[in-house]
Amino acid sequence: MKNLIFNKYHNKTILITGHTGFKGSWLSIWLTNLGAKVIGISIDIPSRPSNFDSSRIKGCIKDYRIDICDATKIKEVIIRERPDFVFHLAAQALVRPSYQNPLETLSVNSLGTANILEALRFIDKKVVAVMITSDKAYDNVEWVWGYRETDRLGGRDPYSASKGMAELVIKTYVESFFNSNDSNVRVGIARAGNVIGGGDWAEDRIIPDCVGSWSQNRIVNVRSPNATRPWQHVLEPLSGYLLLGIDLEKSEKNHGEAYNFGPSADQNHSVKSLIDEMAKHWDCVHWNDVSETNHNHEAKLLKLNCDKALFNLSWQPTMNFKKTVKMTIEWYKQYYQNVAQNKEVSMYDFSSRQIEDYVHLASQKNNTWTAK
Repeated sequence: MKNLIFNKYHNKTILITGHTGFKGSWLSIWLTNLGAKVIGISIDIPSRPSNFDSSRIKGCIKDYRIDICDATKIKEVIIRERPDFVFHLAAQALVRPSYQNPLETLSVNSLGTANILEALRFIDKKVVAVMITSDKAYDNVEWVWGYRETDRLGGRDPYSASKGMAELVIKTYVESFFNSNDSNVRVGIARAGNVIGGGDWAEDRIIPDCVGSWSQNRIVNVRSPNATRPWQHVLEPLSGYLLLGIDLEKSEKNHGEAYNFGPSADQNHSVKSLIDEMAKHWDCVHWNDVSETNHNHEAKLLKLNCDKALFNLSWQPTMNFKKTVKMTIEWYKQYYQNVAQNKEVSMYDFSSRQIEDYVHLASQKNNTWTAK
């Protein structure tokens, strides 16, 4: 394997909030494979089963169970562990639960972000913080072109509003506390769209709902099958987060800047198209359209423009839609095969091989990933 730029995380201390979640668990695996010392902060494991459990990540990292809204404990851990990098992913990450408990969503996603940044004010060493928000932070008017980082933020649902609030919090801390030449903290903002991949069992998500039902030969109910989303494999935005972190450590040029990490503009596909593609790799696929039972607003169209990430970070999406779905379903087929055979086998090695395959594909496509 070439000496890739990601190897710069070797021997670094990395704090990941939300490390037990879908994205956070994959990032934990990736960074431990790079030889980083990974420290995780999460309030709990958000689903059963979970990628965190099925890959047995707990044995590879330092695992804290803390509420992101507990400012005192968050500050204590950050000051004690003295991370080189922080990746803030902890969030209430789903739209529909935000309608059921809007105050929790608003608090976790905005105040939780503030608590991380407030703790970083008191750290006595250089640290890079990559703050992950969402593509839903944009005021989505469902136009056909991609949103740029300078477009208006906002949102009709509590989840989108909470991510817009988090963005305002980040901007405030950058401008008020981390903008001097002697500041120890550099901050970047990452916005990504719908991600798929093995190990996601979050409630009310299309792929977990499908594979969970199909593994038991049950019919899955699907709402809004004609809604389009910028589907991408979870490793795509994670590679962007890692590149942004390295760039911020190297230079202050992108301090306080936001970046979109999404698929190519022509990679938006409907939910129905996603199911049809999954059916190519899974037997006995059955589903029902239950759109009429959904009364909460959900955007039907959302695209991101990622030109800024290409020009400034040399990041671009690697996998097309078919490859993304194939890699995702292969992970679940391996997992459910283990379950059917009563094998208590960790998915860590399988996930690690998928990361290796992705990095190989990406480095072939973009030779700037080779470390200078």
